[in-house]
Amino acid sequence: MSTPVTSGPEPVRTPPRIHRALSIIAAGTILALLYFARDVLVPITLAVILSLALNPLVRLLRRLGLGPAFSALSAVLLLVLACASFAVVIGTQVVRMAVSLPQYQETIQAKLRTVDELTVGGLQKLAQQAGRVIQQHLPKEEPVIRPPVLLPPGSADTSNLVPVEVHQPPDQPLTVIRKVVESVWGPIATAGVVLVVLVFALLEHEGLRDRVIRLAGVTDIRLTTFALNDAGERLSRFFVSQFAVNFGVGAAIWLGVALLGLPQAIVWGALAALLRFVPYVGVWIAALFCAMLAAAVDPGWSLAIETIGLFIFVELVAGQLVEPQLYGHTTGLSPLSVIIAAIFWSWLWGPVGLLLSTPLTVCLLVAGRHIKALSLLDILLGDTQALTMAEGFYQRALSGDSAEIIARAREFLKRNTFAAYCDIVLMPAIHLARLDFGTGTISDDQQAKVRTAVTAVIGELLGQPRGWLRKWRSSAGSSLGRQLRTLREERTGRWQGPLDVPPYSIVLGVGLGTTADDLATEILVRILRDDKVDARHLSIEDLQAPPPEAKPESIAMIYIVSAYPCEERHRATALIQGIRARLPKVRIVTAFFPGMMTESSVDTVAAADESAHSFAEAIHMYRNASAEAA
Repeated sequence: MSTPVTSGPEPVRTPPRIHRALSIIAAGTILALLYFARDVLVPITLAVILSLALNPLVRLLRRLGLGPAFSALSAVLLLVLACASFAVVIGTQVVRMAVSLPQYQETIQAKLRTVDELTVGGLQKLAQQAGRVIQQHLPKEEPVIRPPVLLPPGSADTSNLVPVEVHQPPDQPLTVIRKVVESVWGPIATAGVVLVVLVFALLEHEGLRDRVIRLAGVTDIRLTTFALNDAGERLSRFFVSQFAVNFGVGAAIWLGVALLGLPQAIVWGALAALLRFVPYVGVWIAALFCAMLAAAVDPGWSLAIETIGLFIFVELVAGQLVEPQLYGHTTGLSPLSVIIAAIFWSWLWGPVGLLLSTPLTVCLLVAGRHIKALSLLDILLGDTQALTMAEGFYQRALSGDSAEIIARAREFLKRNTFAAYCDIVLMPAIHLARLDFGTGTISDDQQAKVRTAVTAVIGELLGQPRGWLRKWRSSAGSSLGRQLRTLREERTGRWQGPLDVPPYSIVLGVGLGTTADDLATEILVRILRDDKVDARHLSIEDLQAPPPEAKPESIAMIYIVSAYPCEERHRATALIQGIRARLPKVRIVTAFFPGMMTESSVDTVAAADESAHSFAEAIHMYRNASAEAA
């Protein structure tokens, strides 16, 4: 007698509410740790970020034959020398500028008086005038005579008292030195910690990566390695690209300011390059300070205006032309997430957090893309679309926002064809609405909104005359595809054109029976007609009872159209066999669109000559057949 094999106790599933509560507690704990441990975490994080930026230089030095330790020390030494040289040059220029400021005192005072007259002075004059008007309409009050104040007997007269001022004694030399040391000790200590951690991070780069892989998930080394490589490559490209762009902006500002005649031009170029690391607002802060100096130097306002114009021109060239060509969306962050990240990290870690906001957020984005539990970060922070184009169409159709759908469709059609729009957006969105209606997810009213939005979009894109939508609504039970076909029949006749035509010149489109099939058939026919093809939309009943004067040899191809997988597709084989019996030489193509499914799952019919899975593919098949016949 065999003993049943058990697979062990089933894992205990955490209830959703408890799981949500634990997630909130964990997030709060992490935020508290980041805030209260910032004195420790900021230097370490800064060192790790710098190690990622210097790692390409270290690898270059190692390829040149230097050892690992010497390469790391050399890279750090070069960084320190570059920062020190930069600080000395900028400090010297700043001292010179401070010495020369008193000679601009009269110009500054004159500008301040002008600004005061235009702003505060004008408001004061307006307030005084308003006060006079109000005073004239107020009733006059009788003057109040107050009795003299009598001092009590024995009190002293305080009118002749002399005020006494208390002054602190001058600071001793040792006190001044102590205050200076206390003010600079904090930044020096932080810089020392950063350099020490940086050296060891460069020396232990491979070991640190192995430890992170071990902690993150040794069971899936491939995924963890890919995530780390993705983060490292993104950050390295971002650092190098941003440094190159900011250096170019600083150099351009330096040359432009020098040509304008402002003193200490190198200071303003360096300030623009440094502040540009602050997202979006940094370069404009530099522009404000530079314009203030220009206003102090020049008695007029032309130099300040030219300075602002220089910053605007350089930033537009860098932001709109250079950056997209150089690295595009290297970080993968959306613009809104960059702003929110800057606010968040500056709140946590101050100015250093503001500078590190983008690299730290990139790390969170990479974690969200490769760790399933953190996928929320990828949705919130990434620049990828949260909804597909079909899902966006469907969502706006449920909201009744036809104008937004039409605007997006026109933007899409600037770069793509109408057939591609129907394949990627329209038909999948209609299938989404059908699936939700079938499961009861949306109501009749919501489906009516979707139907109205689709009708408005199709009418707008196909160039239907005004008033046709009202006519379609008044025709009860008429589908959109049938109504569009009827409009064409009003112009071209019952059979949408003459029947006496050359052989093999007509293409027929036949829907399998649903309203979506009629719409897809009408769209296919209109795309073919725009391509100078004599295409006509018929129903199954029309095909079974053709007019007596119709010539079978005039038909070149018949499309059997189905908008999305449905039960009607099962009768396609019988329909094709019936067509074969009457029109044996006609080429039959099934245009079975996948809806929201992948192309590999699209149904095919063996009785057909070919199977198309999209509008574009169906059009391509006709062109190939025409080329072969020619």
